[in-house]
Amino acid sequence: MIQGCYHCGESIPEKCNFSVDILGESRYLCCAGCTAVATMIVENGLTNYYEYRTQPAQKSELVPYHLKTLLFYDHQDIQDDFVNKNAQHHKEILLSVDGVSCAACAWLIEKQLYKQTGVITIEVNITTHRALLVWDASIVKLSYLLTIIYQLGYKAAPFEVDLQEQQYQQTMRHYLYKLGLAGIATMQIMMLAIALYFDVFDKHENSFRHYLRWISLFITTPVLLYSALPFYQNAWRNIRAFTLGMDVPVSIALLFAYGASLYATITDQGEVYFESISMFTFFLLLGRFLEMRARRRAAAMSANLLKRIPTMATLISGEKIAAKRLKTSDVITVLPGEYLPADGIIIQGTTTIDESMLTGESIAVKRTQNAQVFAGTLNGNGNITIKVSHNPKDAFMSNIIRLQDHALYSKPKIAVMADHVARYFVCIILIVALMTWLYWQMYRPQDALWITLAVLVATCPCALSLATPTALTCATSSLSQLGLLVRRSHVLETLHKVNHVIVDKTGTLTEGNIQLVATDTFGQYSTADVLTYAAELERYANHPLAQPFVTYQAKTPLFNHVENSIGYGLSGIINHHQWRIGKYEFVRQHQSFLDHIPDIEYSDDYSIWLSCDGHIVAAFKIEDPLRKESKQLINSFKQQGIKVTMLTGDHSIHAKHVAKQLNIEHLYANMTPMSKLDFLNKIPTTDISLMIGDGINDAPILAGAHLSIALSSGTDIAKSSADMVLLNNNLLSIITARKLALRTRNIIRENLAWALGYNLIILPLAITGLVAPYIAVLGMSASSMIVVSNSLRLLK
Repeated sequence: MIQGCYHCGESIPEKCNFSVDILGESRYLCCAGCTAVATMIVENGLTNYYEYRTQPAQKSELVPYHLKTLLFYDHQDIQDDFVNKNAQHHKEILLSVDGVSCAACAWLIEKQLYKQTGVITIEVNITTHRALLVWDASIVKLSYLLTIIYQLGYKAAPFEVDLQEQQYQQTMRHYLYKLGLAGIATMQIMMLAIALYFDVFDKHENSFRHYLRWISLFITTPVLLYSALPFYQNAWRNIRAFTLGMDVPVSIALLFAYGASLYATITDQGEVYFESISMFTFFLLLGRFLEMRARRRAAAMSANLLKRIPTMATLISGEKIAAKRLKTSDVITVLPGEYLPADGIIIQGTTTIDESMLTGESIAVKRTQNAQVFAGTLNGNGNITIKVSHNPKDAFMSNIIRLQDHALYSKPKIAVMADHVARYFVCIILIVALMTWLYWQMYRPQDALWITLAVLVATCPCALSLATPTALTCATSSLSQLGLLVRRSHVLETLHKVNHVIVDKTGTLTEGNIQLVATDTFGQYSTADVLTYAAELERYANHPLAQPFVTYQAKTPLFNHVENSIGYGLSGIINHHQWRIGKYEFVRQHQSFLDHIPDIEYSDDYSIWLSCDGHIVAAFKIEDPLRKESKQLINSFKQQGIKVTMLTGDHSIHAKHVAKQLNIEHLYANMTPMSKLDFLNKIPTTDISLMIGDGINDAPILAGAHLSIALSSGTDIAKSSADMVLLNNNLLSIITARKLALRTRNIIRENLAWALGYNLIILPLAITGLVAPYIAVLGMSASSMIVVSNSLRLLK
């Protein structure tokens, strides 16, 4: 009995009235500090701390260790390493969740966290054993949400590659121990079962038969209590939360079979099922073990990407520091054969960089001074000096993995449907099993138990729960290898349905390597002057058309204020004169006192116009070569019966030239961002649209299309609006991705057909007593492995 303060054990001062209800009683405490800690422990459901402690808390250890560990995650300094902010300024974190085994586990965690005020989204991926949590930190603390998960019986912590690798290895080692014990026990019990089942003893040797039953009981008990422990733990989590998972019927089958066998052994009446218990546990563990390895293979890509980033970096001074401690503007050196520790700009040296882990292209690319390079890529043959451009957690590769996680954890409709079906299927199984037992108990009671066991085991919906998530995870990994970054969950579901492709021209079908081929002036300004004014305006544009003017920029900006009218052009004022560059109609607006300068007639020969106070002073001719794969892309779409439309903001003469080269029949030129979106809204409702673009003016239609792809060379707003980002800028990857989406759809259908078909066939056979328990075990395990193996074909 703890005297004094219930929490720390010290004496309670006079006139001290602090108390907290703990374990059903009002407990007295010595101070406000102990009261606050005790209240926190009770509110977080950790009162078992008081049940199992052996002595009062020390003053330096007033908070239980496991709660203290969770509280650390509320510190901003610690959160800086693994917490990000999204566009809505909510915090988001990728968690590694230990103990998740099926869709019911994911549903349970999501259900409980969505009840908490301040939780924006929580998505659990049972394939990767990770969860994506978005919450409002001003309403709820991260430690509180982690405690909720802890209360459910799962362990959650910020995802770290090395830590998850250790957890995976530890889990696999424990599974091997359990599997080994169950396997050895199964072999031993099967030898005894042969003697028991085949009546090798006559009626005078009944005592020896009874002795063998006790030996079987002795061997089976460790299997039931140790090897089968994961099934009971998962089942108890489900039952405690008033839900049903696939381990509920499994646990019922094991416990009922053991209970009946124990009773038969003690009373020496009836049949024993020790060999079925051991065999069931062994094959179920074997299936789970192989399934975990298969899932690991499917989910390994993002973790492998992070492993490419070295842990140490070398500063220009020669000092070595942890790579995660690098800051923007730090200068580092990278030797040949080393992986780059951070994103940055090369300020000295020339080399080749292997970017295959990002783009899927195996050929190294040449990188010189002022080139952008990325963390995790491999330096080839040169010594380079790099100025860090992004903090490690904002690196390009980290963003890729974060976006992949968003796609993996937001479930498409078919995955949600499969999860719902699996949960209700478990309920149906339990009802059918009960009815089966009642029926056979009336007509053949000696067989009622083993027939019911066969029903519970044979129809366990493991394969149904795995059918969709494993296929989607494998397909997403394969898309990454193609150089396609998936940002939305519906990509694979929508891609194979596309029947209308809408594509931008400049920077998409063309290289975006625009060259200025001619400059014509009209008026008092020289060629050098108009090129300088044009370059100074284009300084504020993020579009391929601005690239040819970069070399003509002044040393210091000339315009104090420049406005960018997306889809039209740019305008700025200098010396009280307004300059405009862009489309003809845009640059001629607001004519002023310079009426003596004649207006220049519009000509399709010019792509860009420059005006001063509304009067044309120059026009520029540009050329932009086609991408080498553009023609093959368009031809492939047309061969598949997909309608192709080109929307471009460029003048019709250039657009017609490109459309003719690519044999595109449907062309709309001189399009603004809003007119592109209007076009999208007017297409028939039967059209499933795919938009491919790269510019700011493409952002509205990229966001509005059924499916959209932005090129990595495009603007940030285009990439953030798109459902996918093409990292390698190889347009033919889109064709391969569509074929992969078709394969994924077919494999999901095959998985669901197999899982449902198997259960529909095996259920009546099990109910009628035609399936022995050990056959049910083999069938259920084989069904799960067939589904997982079929999904792994998507990785090839």
